[in-house]
Amino acid sequence: MKFGIITERKNPPDKRVVLSPDACKKVLKKFDKASILVEPSSIRTFKDDAYKNAGITVSDAMEDCDVLLGVKEVPIENLIPNKKYFFFSHTIKKQPYNRDLLLAVLNKNIELYDHEVIINEKEQRLVAFGRYAGIVGAYNGFRTFGLKFNLFQLPKAENLTDQEALISELNKIKLPNIKILLTGKGRVGNGAKEMLDAMNLKKVTVASYLVDDFDEPVYCQIDASEYNKRKDGVRGNKADFFANPDEYKSDFFRFAKVTDFYIAGHFYADGAPYLFTRKDAKDSKFKIKVVADVSCDIDGPVACTIKPSTIADPIYGYDPESESETDFKQTNAIAVMAVDNLPCELPRDASVGFGEAFLKNVIPAFFNDDKNGVLERARMTENGKLTKRFSYLQEYVDGLE
Repeated sequence: MKFGIITERKNPPDKRVVLSPDACKKVLKKFDKASILVEPSSIRTFKDDAYKNAGITVSDAMEDCDVLLGVKEVPIENLIPNKKYFFFSHTIKKQPYNRDLLLAVLNKNIELYDHEVIINEKEQRLVAFGRYAGIVGAYNGFRTFGLKFNLFQLPKAENLTDQEALISELNKIKLPNIKILLTGKGRVGNGAKEMLDAMNLKKVTVASYLVDDFDEPVYCQIDASEYNKRKDGVRGNKADFFANPDEYKSDFFRFAKVTDFYIAGHFYADGAPYLFTRKDAKDSKFKIKVVADVSCDIDGPVACTIKPSTIADPIYGYDPESESETDFKQTNAIAVMAVDNLPCELPRDASVGFGEAFLKNVIPAFFNDDKNGVLERARMTENGKLTKRFSYLQEYVDGLE
C-alpha cells in the first residue's frame, strides 16, 4: 500500500500535514507492506528535508500512490482520478460552497474518506484537530482581552513555536479579578482548559461562580446540562439533552450576568437552543465583554458571532444595540475572536497530535481488512456513487437542495 502525502493547495495556505516525518517512520516500521511518498511543499510546517532526513522519499509522483492524504479541501483541478483520498471535504453538512467539489469527486471516480467522519462503533471521532483549536482559541481570547482593555499585548499565536511557547507568554501577563466561563468538555473545551490550568487559574464550581466574589481571576467549565434546562421543569441531563434538544431552553443568562470573558468550546447540534440571543446581549445585566468563539457557528448560538474572523485580522467588535460590527475597543462593544481555522496557528503541534491518532486508528485498517469498520464508516464515495451511509447527500449533489 503506497501512501502519498499531498501538498496543501487551498488558500489561505495551511501548514498542517496528516503525518509528520516521525509518524511516517513509525508507519514504515510497523507495516512492512507500506510505503510513503511526500509531495514537495514550500509551506508545510515540516520541511522537505525533514522527511528526507527521516528516510522518506520526497517526490511529486502522487499518481503512483494508492491513498492520498491531505488536510484541507483539494482544488478540483488537482484531484487525481481513481484514487483514494483523505481530507476534510466540508460537504457532510451540505455546505453549498463545496457541492462542486463533491460532484467532481464522484465524476472522477474518487473514493473519498472525510477525516470528520472517521469514527468508532460508538460514533465517536477518532482523529481531530479540536484540542488544538481549544488551545489556540483560549490563548487568542486572552490576547483579545488584553487588547480590548489596553492591559497587555501578547504576540500572535502564529508567531510562536508551540503550545509551551503560548503558555510561557500567558504566564507573563497579570489579569484583573475577572470571571472566565468555558463551555464544553470535549476535545475543544478541554484543550482550552489545558491553557487555563497552565496559567494556574483557580477553577470554581457553578454555585460559587454564580454568587461569590473573588480576589483573583477564576474560571468555571460547564457543559450542556448546566447551560440548558428542560422546558417542562423536569431535571435533565447531558444524554437527554442531546437526544431531545428541542425539549430544552437556554439557562445561560445566569452565567452571562457574572462573566467577563467567555470561551465557547461547546458542540452545537441542530435543534438545540441558542446560548444567548441578540436580545439577551442588549440586556443591561449582560456583562460579557470578550468572547473567544472557538466553535464559531455564524449567526448561531453565540449571538455576537456574526462572521468568522481570520488569522490575519482575528478580532472584531459587536455592537449589541445596532446588532452590527464595530470597533472592538468601543466601550459598548463585545470583542469577538472567531477565527475558524485556529489549529493552523499551531501547525507543528497540531500535525503531531493528529498524526498520532491517524497512525493509531486509521493506518492499521488498511492492513487488517478493516476489521473494526473504520474505513467503511468514513467512506463517502465509491465507484462514482455515494455510499449508503452518505446517500442523504444525493439531492445536494443533484443541486436539488
